[in-house]
Amino acid sequence: MDEFNPCLDCGICCTHFRISFYWAEADDAPGGFVPAEMTEKLNHTLRCMKGSNQVPRRCSALSGEVGRQVARSIYENRPTPCREFPVYFEDGTPNPKCDELRATIGLPPLPQSPLPRAA
Repeated sequence: MDEFNPCLDCGICCTHFRISFYWAEADDAPGGFVPAEMTEKLNHTLRCMKGSNQVPRRCSALSGEVGRQVARSIYENRPTPCREFPVYFEDGTPNPKCDELRATIGLPPLPQSPLPRAA
């Protein structure tokens, strides 16, 4: 059975935040993993995902229609801020910021997670 993933019908966070991260996460640095061609330099220590540094925002890795069906073309190689933004907290409660963003595009609040997240 497929695990419920509310992010696949939302994607609003990819159009709301500037997705900035340490420059060495990009794959043109030793050990980096984020495709460098999808990033832009902010300063000597930070980069961001292209499309997330101007308004209207839309991360260059986001495909599909926000609020209906979306995907991240670099999901396995996404930067740290994307990995660390919790849809659900460890106790299974929805992130209120996620619910707030979902409301801006007419999506309902997230249900309580049936199982707490694994550590």
